[in-house]
Amino acid sequence: MFKNLVTTISKNRSFGIRYISTRSETIYALSSSPGKAGVAVIRISGKNALEAINKMTFPSKKPIEQMNTEPRRAYFRRIRHPQTGEVLDKGLVLWFPGPHSFTGEDSAEFQIHGGTAVVQSVLNALHGLPDFRMAEQGEFSKRAFDNDKVDLTELEGLADLLNAETEMQRRLALRQAEGGLRKPFEDWRNQIIKCMAMTEAVIDFGEDENIEDDVLTDVRNRIQQLYQSMSLHVNDSHVGEIVRNGVQIAIIGPPNAGKSTFLNRLAKREAAIVSDIPGTTRDVVEVRMNLAGYPVMLCDTAGLRESSDVIEMEGIKRAKARIQSADIKVCLLPLDTPLSIDSVIREVIDDDTYIILNKEDITTNSDENLLTAYKSKLLKETGVQKVWTVSSKTGKGVDVFINEMIDILKAKYDTSLANPIMITQARHREHLEDCLSSLKAFLNMPEEELVLCAEELRQAADALGRITGKIDVEDVLDTLFGQFCIGK
Repeated sequence: MFKNLVTTISKNRSFGIRYISTRSETIYALSSSPGKAGVAVIRISGKNALEAINKMTFPSKKPIEQMNTEPRRAYFRRIRHPQTGEVLDKGLVLWFPGPHSFTGEDSAEFQIHGGTAVVQSVLNALHGLPDFRMAEQGEFSKRAFDNDKVDLTELEGLADLLNAETEMQRRLALRQAEGGLRKPFEDWRNQIIKCMAMTEAVIDFGEDENIEDDVLTDVRNRIQQLYQSMSLHVNDSHVGEIVRNGVQIAIIGPPNAGKSTFLNRLAKREAAIVSDIPGTTRDVVEVRMNLAGYPVMLCDTAGLRESSDVIEMEGIKRAKARIQSADIKVCLLPLDTPLSIDSVIREVIDDDTYIILNKEDITTNSDENLLTAYKSKLLKETGVQKVWTVSSKTGKGVDVFINEMIDILKAKYDTSLANPIMITQARHREHLEDCLSSLKAFLNMPEEELVLCAEELRQAADALGRITGKIDVEDVLDTLFGQFCIGK
């Protein structure tokens, strides 16, 4: 009587055992983008996947299960309606028997013509098969996770790969999707579990069995080394998260410095309103750019100055908030006003600030020596690393700024991406910090408190397990699979 029920076998995930599910329903979905295309891919996963092939490609010779051929080969077939036998299309059919498939289940693909009517007719035909239903959003990936084909970090990498807009995002996501985070995290976790087992052995058998006296010393030394290694990776200046989400570059400066014109010049469109009236920009205007593969979010902010206007003061407040969160700040100073930096601007300049002297089109050759002297003075007084001279109006000097800003991005982020353990999610960092906190508590614990020492190691192992999905990840799954399209 329980034959058709969905059964779930739950085991203790804290030692790497997943939830293993057997399902009665076979799912299907359009896996390629909807709309007209040369080719469309329909994926099927579940125990009846082979039945879909046999019922929808008859009477073409023999069913695939009767052919002496290897799986994962493409067969050119007429795709037919399983009830009427009507030919719906001609295309390729592929068969992936479980567990050697993406989901770990028996899977199949129909690669057909990408016309809207063709795709819909095949989907309707699949809907008419017993125990077949349309997949939910992210359900193929969820089945892969449930069947231990991928872990949580690989799923997050896959989601990032689907959403990658630049070359650096693609590289970072692909590394994670291929297990770049899973392997070191699992290695760390296994080391902690071994140390925990040794500690618990002393608790249980220390008085009765012949256990070496230096076991606990060896455990403490291993945990000390592990703590130092993990700390180095946590102190990474958030490079992985910055590249994943985009480098925030805030354009700052006094009113009428030409910030909005500069933003429009970089964006190559009228993204921000330009006016000679001071205080025109009241809110933060954002433009996404791709600079040599680096995702960049340019933020035009309100001019910084003392003001009594309520609306302008709110704009300045928002500008300062964005400046605080920016990864890089570009400060524009106009050359048509006295060359000085007031206190409002000076207080937001730090090591991540670069200066642009704007409106070069108003200068003459006789001003060159003065500009050179002023640049040197700015570098010395503010401590900024670079000063450019540009004209947002004519575009002069803007290409030089872009090329040199790309070099700055490479220096700040490209070398850091060589780190094999690159934290890309705030969730990862939170759990790693929890793990480090437990390891530190273990190292500070008196040796005679063996039970508490073992508990700290258990909590450290659990914290790492939450990153890869070994334990307590149900609250993360719905959010994660919501990023996938239907058919993935």
